[in-house]
Amino acid sequence: MNDKAIDKIIKIVRQLGVIRPKDLDTYNIPRKYINLLYHKGILNRVARGLYVLKNSSPSENQTIAEVSKRVPSGVVCLLSALQFHHITTQSPHEIWLAINNKSRYPKEPMLPIRIVRFSGKALTTGIEQHIVDGVPVKVFSPAKTVADCFKYRNKIGLDVAVEALRDCIQSRKCTMDELWKYATICRVANVIKPYLESLV
Repeated sequence: MNDKAIDKIIKIVRQLGVIRPKDLDTYNIPRKYINLLYHKGILNRVARGLYVLKNSSPSENQTIAEVSKRVPSGVVCLLSALQFHHITTQSPHEIWLAINNKSRYPKEPMLPIRIVRFSGKALTTGIEQHIVDGVPVKVFSPAKTVADCFKYRNKIGLDVAVEALRDCIQSRKCTMDELWKYATICRVANVIKPYLESLV
């Protein structure tokens, strides 16, 4: 393997943040070179089939980037979305990821993923696109996340949902109209209404 190829791969990894062997196909570089760079100590394997530069400085959201690279159809949701938007004091040790209720469950033993199944408009609306460590990441908006918290209050706790609602409004990360829109889509308008009224 020549230095030119090594430099090209390092440049690609810097650009993408997290790389999979198949990402090299676009550049006509054989996938086996990823493994060679891993064994030379130039790349770190962060999960099965996911690599980063050894001396890279990860952001606070690197795990979100790694999970999004592995499950690109998933949307960061609930506690992880709250943390991403700096709305909560919660610090989940897993990345909460919404996938279609008919999708195959992603098996990622090395990545801390908590899957929640969504369907219809609850899965397709309120999605924001972000770039985290060079990786495209889908995250539900603050208002949609708060509505989801009320929908899944049995999983995460009503106190967490109420705290998220209060913090979201006080930090002006969303409007009452946005909250009401997503509460209607998530079918929790009647549940969230008294809490919204108490904040007016």
